[in-house]
Amino acid sequence: MPKQKRILIVRTDRVGDVVVMTPMIRELKLAFPDSFIGAMTNVNNSQILDNNPYLDCIIKDDLKKESFWQIVKTIRSYKFTDALLVLPTERAAYQLFFAGIKNRVGVGRILYEVITFMKSVSRNNYIPLRHEADYSMDLARKIGVVTDNLQPEIFLSGTDRNNANKFFTDNNISLSAHKIILHTGSKGSGPNWCEDKYLEFLSQMLPLFGGKEVTVLLTALEMSESFAKQAVKIGNGKVIDISKKINTLRDMISIIGQSNLVISNSTGPMHIASGLQMNSIALFCRRPMSCVKRWGAISPNAVNLEVTEENCNKYCNQANDKCGFDNAMPIDIVLDAVKRNINK
Repeated sequence: MPKQKRILIVRTDRVGDVVVMTPMIRELKLAFPDSFIGAMTNVNNSQILDNNPYLDCIIKDDLKKESFWQIVKTIRSYKFTDALLVLPTERAAYQLFFAGIKNRVGVGRILYEVITFMKSVSRNNYIPLRHEADYSMDLARKIGVVTDNLQPEIFLSGTDRNNANKFFTDNNISLSAHKIILHTGSKGSGPNWCEDKYLEFLSQMLPLFGGKEVTVLLTALEMSESFAKQAVKIGNGKVIDISKKINTLRDMISIIGQSNLVISNSTGPMHIASGLQMNSIALFCRRPMSCVKRWGAISPNAVNLEVTEENCNKYCNQANDKCGFDNAMPIDIVLDAVKRNINK
């Protein structure tokens, strides 16, 4: 009888990166139904993986020097046969090596991967350019998975939905309102509008709903106090700042799951909406490392808006890395996407 596959998938970076790892989890379980599938990520982002029916365990790494050997011990206890290191990190490479996992696959040929005798897949300098979820899936393909299904998945429980509805009620947000999450921050994950542009967009978006009950929820911790105050004033009761009332990433996930639309640039909430297959509108630069083809939301309910080549040439200067995103992504393009969402 063949030995049971026990596979650990590792990605310890940002929210969106962990979301686009989730197709691997599903496809590995479907390819090897009797396998034991584990995932290791950082403590915060482990909440993305809660309730995932394809996962048998979640290992949470706090990424602190002091916990290195404890994490090694935890990994070793599961007796994994395979490990897929989706994002190369020296810490994880050595953890997998010292945990005694025989078949380890990483990305590229970095020195610490060579030293630890790790197998690898190549991204070939991103030529041809593909989606990050597709590049990630290459590691699963390396051990026998055959698939092109890149749909990310996040799973909400009944408790999650009830918690979101309680949050709305506690904050005087009508459950029957058309709830729009406007996430204006990105923590540098991609080009973004400035706050003045978002205020201009908000003032033009609200009238589109006419007499329809609508509530716009501001969720970005990075937004300035001045922006929040002006946005709430523009909303005249229809805009609420909830950014400091969301205590955990799981709360954010639940709130997105019970809302009607997410509007943002290329950042974590967009990927969460994609994993939940919720309606979303996302703004993208067209440069290869930031474009829709590499990072777009993969969902039938996602609208990915990318700066046109004409506007990129007109407003941006790639020679000196100057991005004119404020002008290159016009407001009316985003408003048109909102109109289409209203009329669904």
